[in-house]
Amino acid sequence: MKNLIYTLLIASLLYTSCDKYLDVEPRSQIELDKLYKEEKGFQDALSGIYILMKHEDSYGARMTQTTVENLISNWDVTAGTVEQKLGLFSYTDADVDKALSAIFSKQYATIASVNALLNNIDERKSVFKTEGLYNLIKGEALAIRAYVHLDILRLFGPIPTSPAEGSRLAYVTQFSKAINAHVEFEEYKKMLLKDIEEATALLKEVDPILHYSVSELREPNRVGGGGYRAENDFFAYRTLRMNYYAVRALEARAQLWFGNKEQAYIASKEVIGAVNNNNSPKFRLGSSSDMNAGDYVLREEHIFGLYDRAMFDWFGMRYSNGVLKKGTTVTLIKNTLFGNTNTDIREQSLWILNTLSNGAKAHVIRKYEAKDPKTVSMNTDYKQIPMLRMSEMYLIAAETTSFTEGITLLKEFRDTRSLKLTNPSNDLELKREIIKEYRKEFYAEGQGFFNYKRNNVAKADFLFIPNAATINYVLPLPKVEPVK
Repeated sequence: MKNLIYTLLIASLLYTSCDKYLDVEPRSQIELDKLYKEEKGFQDALSGIYILMKHEDSYGARMTQTTVENLISNWDVTAGTVEQKLGLFSYTDADVDKALSAIFSKQYATIASVNALLNNIDERKSVFKTEGLYNLIKGEALAIRAYVHLDILRLFGPIPTSPAEGSRLAYVTQFSKAINAHVEFEEYKKMLLKDIEEATALLKEVDPILHYSVSELREPNRVGGGGYRAENDFFAYRTLRMNYYAVRALEARAQLWFGNKEQAYIASKEVIGAVNNNNSPKFRLGSSSDMNAGDYVLREEHIFGLYDRAMFDWFGMRYSNGVLKKGTTVTLIKNTLFGNTNTDIREQSLWILNTLSNGAKAHVIRKYEAKDPKTVSMNTDYKQIPMLRMSEMYLIAAETTSFTEGITLLKEFRDTRSLKLTNPSNDLELKREIIKEYRKEFYAEGQGFFNYKRNNVAKADFLFIPNAATINYVLPLPKVEPVK
């Protein structure tokens, strides 16, 4: 990964965050000096980082809906395509390497952008005039660095129960031309958790989400008074950013990956138990009423989601035209994935059988079916890529607590999905049921592969897998070409 971080920054950092700084002078440290001479420059840079995260090679597609989903054969594929080869774990194939390299490059490009910001923020702390903005921006940046590094580890690192059997990776904290050392699993973990700890402390001091409801933050400076009065919109819309509770949710996910069940439980329960000033839940699980209103992505349970203005168009290109589908009838998903319950809201409402322009049928998921931008209001705009959700917190808490409480938490979650099943009778059955819920709940979100990998699930327990596939959870590091 020689000089990868520096070269990737040239290709991505500044053009995504503040195009106007590219108009006159060559890309150099001079641009960074201009960008960070006032607090707005830090705001622009952080906004650019979120834009990078929505790129097709990152969470806009490959890390959520396409490449990572193809690793567990969640979509129908054509023979000989890269999608089929991914499902066969053919990592030596040139097309597969290209697909994985695209993810690898974009993830480290995002980290490069974060590091450019963080490497400047302390020495330029005096440019911040808005109270709390320094803490907010630094906290979010540290949290993003941890979030992206965790996903690099989950994808390209070892199975967490066998940390010595896999590639060492670089946990990058500096923006420079220097070659970044690849570190052992334990050192990587230590650095990641340190970023989370620091982000938590910074955001706990200033994040409005601790004092206002999600709905209040979604409509700042409401006409008629009341609610959240924002001097700077950067303090509003907190669920579209790495807010305090998103960092706690990230810690729950990370600690579960590292096998630290007690810490994962504490973090997940803090999010589940978060309340507003009137003692109402800060976040809630989605329900049938949400889906009936057209909120198939269940925005109300997003602790952190990326707002994607193009989602309406992407849905048409990826799903409405049958590019991403599973089956030509409802049978495969209804029976194999959901067990033909006839009650599960995901089984009943989340999938639809489309008729394509050529008359063919395509069974597609509606999770990213957004309303026409011309017809939506703030309350009906569901164009969000889910990054951290309440459902995951319930499943993490259920897995990491006592058997009795685990059953209670699983039932609470299943009740919101209108799912009535016999409770597991022992810890092993509970674990199996949780794995099943991950498969159903996070379809088209990229979490299914990570669930399988963390649990080292055998081929016989895969839902969809080609007969010719030989499971290999340990992806090789891609042959990344430097970005010119």
